[in-house]
Amino acid sequence: MLVVDNISLRAGNFELKEINFRVDKGDYFVILGISGVGKSLLLESIAGLTKINSGEIILRGRKISDEKIQKRNISIVYQDADLFPHLTVFENIAYPLHSRTEKNIREKVLKAAEQTGIADKLERIPGTLSGGEYQRVALARSLASGNDIFLLDEPLSALDPKSKNDLRALLRKLNRGGITIIHVTHDYEEAVSLANKIGVMENGRIVHVASPEEIFKHPKSEFVAQFIGIKNFLRGELTAIPQSDLKRFSTNGINIFPLTNVNDGEAFLLIQPDEISISNSAESGSARNHFKGKITDIARAKIGIEVTVDIGCELISLISSEAMNSLELKIGKEVWISFKASACKIYK
Repeated sequence: MLVVDNISLRAGNFELKEINFRVDKGDYFVILGISGVGKSLLLESIAGLTKINSGEIILRGRKISDEKIQKRNISIVYQDADLFPHLTVFENIAYPLHSRTEKNIREKVLKAAEQTGIADKLERIPGTLSGGEYQRVALARSLASGNDIFLLDEPLSALDPKSKNDLRALLRKLNRGGITIIHVTHDYEEAVSLANKIGVMENGRIVHVASPEEIFKHPKSEFVAQFIGIKNFLRGELTAIPQSDLKRFSTNGINIFPLTNVNDGEAFLLIQPDEISISNSAESGSARNHFKGKITDIARAKIGIEVTVDIGCELISLISSEAMNSLELKIGKEVWISFKASACKIYK
């Protein structure tokens, strides 16, 4: 449906570089990245508000890179939706229809208002609406326009938790109803709850496009892993061990032994914090992944306590507050950490 083919553009000192992705009809495609990486600029280039310097934007098999925004039939909704403050909700929804001399305007407005849950607010003005209602009006205006591709620029970021949940449910409903959505955000949980496909953006580039499950389970870079909240993610060299199911993963002078069939060479290792145990002394047994280190940080997590231990590289263990107290852990204390070979996930 929409193909972004190797586009680049410069805006002041910032540059979008060789952006490539495809959005199929019915996709909910989330562009995920921290502030300042070019997410909004990318949306505006698709909408036709910003002209690209090279590459092509192809919609339904037609090149639209040089077409005006009015001819692209794409709606864009910003974090602070640009409603007219002096017009009623009905008039705001109907506004783009008047400019196109549409027929059956009232019927289209009422249908869009019903779909977005604001049919009882058509006589109000924007200043009397909540944040969630305000965004619903912007979505209703896009629906009434008849566009089937919505570009959403951080539409939930200014909302309270309940309004966010309600609007997420509405966006999923609209998507199931046939609206293709491209949504930019810095919130990974938001992306996971909505997207069937995610494009991670870093420094003006899309560095990884995949399903939410693939992005989380197989991050392609340290940036991606850190951005989505993976705590223990190491880059190193993987080598085989003769006559063993285990392999050797070497990083910062430390050898970790994962159970994996991934090919040798440069690789990434991921260990979930709750897979790493802490003790005050060396444990007996055959565990290969057993290291002495020093605690460098202790912090509360949503559940439990995160303890950072420097063993030559820093690893984070998630433990209970009871374990924290019984082990008498504190910053600067030397401890032992251990984890199973099967807990090590290796990615190329």
